[in-house]
Amino acid sequence: MNKLILGRYFPGESWLHQLDARAKMISVLLLIAMLFIADNWMAYLFLWMITLFIMHLSQVPFRTYVRGVKPMIWLILFTVILQVLFTSGSNVYIAWGPITISEYGLINGIFIFSRFVLIVFLSTVLTLTTKPIDLTDGINKLLSPLRFIKVPVDDISIMLSISLRFIPNLLDETQKVMDAQKARGTEFGQGSLFQQMKTLVPIFLPLFVSSLNRAEDMANMMDVKGYRAGIKRSAFRRIYWQKQDTWCLCSVCFIGVITVLLSG
Repeated sequence: MNKLILGRYFPGESWLHQLDARAKMISVLLLIAMLFIADNWMAYLFLWMITLFIMHLSQVPFRTYVRGVKPMIWLILFTVILQVLFTSGSNVYIAWGPITISEYGLINGIFIFSRFVLIVFLSTVLTLTTKPIDLTDGINKLLSPLRFIKVPVDDISIMLSISLRFIPNLLDETQKVMDAQKARGTEFGQGSLFQQMKTLVPIFLPLFVSSLNRAEDMANMMDVKGYRAGIKRSAFRRIYWQKQDTWCLCSVCFIGVITVLLSG
C-alpha cells in the first residue's frame, strides 16, 4: 500500500513544475485523446517516445512512475488477456470454442497495454509535478464558465481539494492499520480467496471509522473558520498564464498533428 503514489506531489524545480496547472491538465487530456487516435505501430512508438521524454523533463526517478503502474498492472493484464483471447481477425493461430488467438488480437492487446500504461504515466506526471492546491485552482478556473448556468464551481473545487488532500492520508492510515495487523500475526495474501477477504475486514473497519473522524474534524474546522457554501470568495493565491504555458500547448498540438498523420 505504501507503494501507491496516487495524489502525492514530488517537489522539484523542473520546467514541468513551473508550468501552469491549467496548461498541464489540458495537455494531459489532449495526449490521452491522442492515445485513442493512434492505431498503428509508428503512432504508438512516437507517443511512447514523447511520454518518456516528458517523464525525463519532470526530473522524477523512473522507478517512481513504475510504482504508479504496479497497483493496476493486474487489471491492465486482465484487460489485455480478454482482448487477446476473444478478438478474431487476420491470421488465426488458435481457435477453441469461443477462444480465438489471432494476429489481430495480439496486436490489439499490445496496443491496449501501451494505451493503459501511457495513460497512467501521463496522469502520474500531472500529479507528481503539480501541487494539489494548484490542481484545485486550475480546475476552478477551467470550470469557471459553468457559473453562468448556475453550476456550483466553488463547491466542486473545494470537494476536489479535500479529496486530493485526503488520499495520501488515507493511504498512510491504511499502511499503519496493516502493520498493526501484521504485528498481531495476520498474513495478507495467504490462503484461499475467502480467507484473504476475511483478513481485509480488520482493515476496512478501522479505516472507515478513522475516515469518519477525519471528515468530522474537517467539517468542524471549516465551520469554526466561518466557511459557508454558495458565497462568492476572493482568492488569496492567484495563478497567471505565461508564455511557457502557451508554448506547452502549441507543442502538444504539434504532437497531435504528427500523431494524426502517423495514424493515417
